[in-house]
Amino acid sequence: MEIRKSCLDDVNHIMTLIHQAQQYFKENGIDQWQDGYPQANDIIQDIHQGKSYIIEDTKVIGTMYFAVEDDPTYHVIDGAWKTSQQPYAVIHRIVVDENYKGQNMAHQLLMFAIKECQNNHIQSIRIDTHKDNLSMQRFLLKHGFVACGQITLLSGAKRIGFEKILE
Repeated sequence: MEIRKSCLDDVNHIMTLIHQAQQYFKENGIDQWQDGYPQANDIIQDIHQGKSYIIEDTKVIGTMYFAVEDDPTYHVIDGAWKTSQQPYAVIHRIVVDENYKGQNMAHQLLMFAIKECQNNHIQSIRIDTHKDNLSMQRFLLKHGFVACGQITLLSGAKRIGFEKILE
């Protein structure tokens, strides 16, 4: 397995994974990514900014957006972040091929992000998810994230904000 920055040749593969996730959400009554987001243009923008990553074996089997940045959607939270006034990393759009679920691919992506944070002296990671996306919530709690409160996306949709303090 290799984790690397995505390139434009990966866009169709990433979109296949996103479409799988959209279908999973639809089948499970989760109102997440049901409005056409994210689109290929979102992924292309992420790639141009150097914030899109994939995990691949013989093919792309997972993806995530990862960056050390101040996310505007995290400025206001109905609750409280564990950290404040210091740089943090964000993970968005973490998706694994449905044929590889349960094989620790999301774990490997997360461990990659944690290592990058530690190498750059970043002490926390933030991520958010839909209130009905219980599998993601379980994944986050299992990996030491704490639910900090509710945030509002630019679209107006509500999400649960999670943060993990790194050691």
